[in-house]
This record gives sequence, C-alpha cells and structure tokens, in this order.
Amino acid sequence: MPITETLFDDFIHVRPRLAILVRLAGAEWVEFTQVRDSVGCSDSALSKQVTALKGAGYTEVRKMTERHRRRTWIRLTDEGGAALARHLEALERLCAQARGPAPRS
Repeated sequence: MPITETLFDDFIHVRPRLAILVRLAGAEWVEFTQVRDSVGCSDSALSKQVTALKGAGYTEVRKMTERHRRRTWIRLTDEGGAALARHLEALERLCAQARGPAPRS
C-alpha cells in the first residue's frame, strides 16, 4: 500500500495546521499569541484552524482569566501527537523516495 494512503494525513498537511501541531509538539500548554506569532497568521485564522484541530481531537483548548485578562492556551493531545508522528514519518519516507538510494561508497 502506498505511503500516502497509510500514513499521510491530508487534514494535518494544510500548512497552518501542520505549523500549529509542530509548534505544540514537545510543549505542555502554549499561549494562543505565541502560537499565532510562530505560525504567522491572524487571530481569526489561527482560531479557525485550532477549532478544526480540536474537532479532530488533535488539540485541547483552555481559556483562563489572569489579571483581568482573558488568555487562551492550546496543547497537543496524545491523539494529535500520534497523528503528527505518523504524518512526519510519511513525509520522511516520501523524501527518502525522492532522494533515491544512497550512493555506495
């Protein structure tokens, strides 16, 4: 079965979603503004993508008030981490195929 059918995730591969998941990987909770700045999109675009990722079970969102200021925090779920790992593995395999066999020394 081709790699793209088994591991490649078209939902994750959308550039902003992939960038969001990569930013969240390896972190506990990341503040919305930090994700926005690292991904390079508007608040509304990020909110739309985070909502889609949350609907897929890939992210969790918490809203808290600190010093009279509403803050939003995002984290990668275990399911999201596993999906990202599978997708990255598919990309690595595709890159290896594109490079071809390693030259023999």
